[in-house]
Amino acid sequence: MLQSILMMGGLGVAIGTVLVIASKAFYVYEDPKVVAVNGELPGANCGGCGYPGCSANAEAIVKGIQSVNSCVAAGDEVAMAIAAIMGVSVSDKEPEFAGPGCYYSKDEADMEYRYHGITDCRAAAMLFGGMKVCRIGCLGLGTCVNACLFGALSIGKDGLPKVDQEKCTGCGACERACPKNIIRLTSVTRRIMREYTLEECITPCQRACPTGIDIKKYIQLIKEGDYAGSVQVIKERNPFPTVISRICPAPCEFNCRRLLQDEAVGINNLKRFVCDYEMTQDKRSLPYKAPATGKKVAVIGGGIEGLSAAYFTARLGHEPTVFEATDELGGILRKAIDRNRLDMDVLDWDIEGIRQMGVEIKTGTKAGVDFTIDSLLQQGFEAVFTATGGWDSRLARKDIGQADSVFPGAYLLIDLLRGQSDKNIVVDSGKNIVIAGGSTLVPEAVQILKKKGAKNITVVIRKDEKDSGMDQSAVDTLKKEGVTIVYTAGITKVTGELGHLKSVEYAALDTGEKVSVESDTLIIGSGRFPELVFVPVKADTDSQDTQDSAVTGPLVWQGVELLKKPDYNPQIGLLSDQDVISEYPSVVSAINGGRKAAAAIQNLMYDIPFQESHDLITEHSHLQDISSLMSVNASARNIMQVRQIRTGSSDNFSTGFTKEQAHAEADRCLRCGLVCYEKSKAAG
Repeated sequence: MLQSILMMGGLGVAIGTVLVIASKAFYVYEDPKVVAVNGELPGANCGGCGYPGCSANAEAIVKGIQSVNSCVAAGDEVAMAIAAIMGVSVSDKEPEFAGPGCYYSKDEADMEYRYHGITDCRAAAMLFGGMKVCRIGCLGLGTCVNACLFGALSIGKDGLPKVDQEKCTGCGACERACPKNIIRLTSVTRRIMREYTLEECITPCQRACPTGIDIKKYIQLIKEGDYAGSVQVIKERNPFPTVISRICPAPCEFNCRRLLQDEAVGINNLKRFVCDYEMTQDKRSLPYKAPATGKKVAVIGGGIEGLSAAYFTARLGHEPTVFEATDELGGILRKAIDRNRLDMDVLDWDIEGIRQMGVEIKTGTKAGVDFTIDSLLQQGFEAVFTATGGWDSRLARKDIGQADSVFPGAYLLIDLLRGQSDKNIVVDSGKNIVIAGGSTLVPEAVQILKKKGAKNITVVIRKDEKDSGMDQSAVDTLKKEGVTIVYTAGITKVTGELGHLKSVEYAALDTGEKVSVESDTLIIGSGRFPELVFVPVKADTDSQDTQDSAVTGPLVWQGVELLKKPDYNPQIGLLSDQDVISEYPSVVSAINGGRKAAAAIQNLMYDIPFQESHDLITEHSHLQDISSLMSVNASARNIMQVRQIRTGSSDNFSTGFTKEQAHAEADRCLRCGLVCYEKSKAAG
């Protein structure tokens, strides 16, 4: 008996020892902040936040991935309590909802193969890609519907998912379940920020449009008689629709699939019809805006690009102010477009629409004279974008009598050279100079700068030595004079403090390695100041509270280039083939430049990484397409009537479509997808 008692006691001690060791080895630390946040959540575990339960959502909130008001099952009191735990304030949350990106079901599409017994889209997608010829098209098995916990999704009669926006919480469960990225979360911000990717089912006309307007959708709304809705779709990506409908070169029409059968759809004429209808009704259709952020943004330049940047920035919820050097807005459109093509009343109509989006305008204020980059940042502007136009614009506004300097220490090479013959044109240069580009003019520029007292000159050229444009004797002379020449490199960032340029960063185009050089002056070898977004350099701090946007103390700022598509390799750095070196080739391209600037502003203010560029659609992308149309009846294009006698407003040289003509032309649209299109009913 005693032996048994000792054995049991020893076994108990051993087990206790093991448990003590295990408790130490496998102890799981619980973040008290996560525990506190989880305690405030209702415990519904509904999945509406996009996470599998309240505990997971609490962890995401503490990590900063989720907002404090991310719980759809809780009210404002819970959000306020969580905000107090996190030490932040509650702001309006922009609504997100699911949006399908495919328009033809598997039953209407050309079938390549069908799997029997498979009821899940993910399984079907794994088996050779699914059911359809289209690599991107919807498989239609309803996996997204099953994933939705709120009954916001259903499969319609056409075999495609339908979204009830009133029920949709934007949790993203359907987006995660879809194996082909057909259904995605969308919002005002997402639609402004995004560049189209290879994974999206984008029509040929929409891919060709520099602004990326959903052409198929706005034409469909014209067919349905919803003209206000049609204008809203256009204004999603274009703040100058009435202007563009008169002067656009219409690259979309050169890519219209009807050209495989007869004539392109009159896409631009349909835009003119619906925009003119809005103007004659004198009832403006304004697109949706994100909730107000209270963040102030400055845009230098009241031309098309600058106004577009301000428009999209306002739609992102910010408070933009445009600073224009002249007394009139519109840039080169105001000065150079023939009045027979564009009446100024039309331009003013679109500009007023931009004002109504919440854009403040200040005319007669010039950068470098009435304000500087750093003075704007000191006043509380959280970002500044430069859109001052090129040499063409300066000639149009007769602003060539003196050197221009949009940001501290930066000048155009043309002004440096002109200063030799015109003493009124003064370029102030320091000891450390960086010249961007310049080609054969570099030796002359170096001699001028040397006479001005420059000590250290660095020339950054995108091409290699053989293709640089300078002969070997000139290169040898420059090197003997101590000039540093950096080949196959591009400038990626400038940095300054208070009112002075301090450094210029360039990157090697082959390796991406970045080097920063001290610089007082940057000479730019193009006819236009680069498009840069300037933001204050934030000091390292653990505090997440950014309520006070005004900058105090010595101000350090940086200017960052915009996102570039991978059209050219390599594409980083200023003065690349994608950079505008004089003026945009078309107004519609300038509008897209403004949208890209607004996206860059958003990214830089919130420290969001730029969109990955490797899968962006470009004009050189190889996409699935079709080479012929089947079951499509030939249909003549409707032509706008041209007036024989131009009376009244010179803009009335063309009367535009009647409602009947507009509907007839809209009927010619094939409502294309990637490899699908709407067949003629008579032939179907």
